[in-house]
Order: sequence, then C-alpha cells, then structure tokens
Amino acid sequence: MKKIVMSAALIACGLSMSACSTLRGAAIGGAGGAGVAAATGNSVEKGAAAGGAAGAVVGTVVD
Repeated sequence: MKKIVMSAALIACGLSMSACSTLRGAAIGGAGGAGVAAATGNSVEKGAAAGGAAGAVVGTVVD
C-alpha cells in the first residue's frame, strides 16, 4: 500500500508543481499535528489528520 501511495505522490508531483506544494504541506502539517498532539497528550492520529488537512490547504494556497 505504501508503494502505491508514494507512486501516486511522485506522479502528482510530476504533473503539477502545485500538487507538490499540496503534498509537501500535507506532510509537514501531518508531522507537526502528530507532534503537537503527542506533546499535549491528545490523539496522535487525529492530530496528524487535522494537521495534514490544514497543511494541504496552506500548501495549495501559498503556491
């Protein structure tokens, strides 16, 4: 499954630079959200999901 997701991400980056910004934003946001959730004792999964969603939006808007 990871190979499929990574392949799709690489293809998306090849098709459009804005897709790369979206994916990069999602990855950074997901990692940040998971870190903050772990540090505050909240659900890491929910923190990663919320951070990833917010990061994807910011990555798309900024680009």
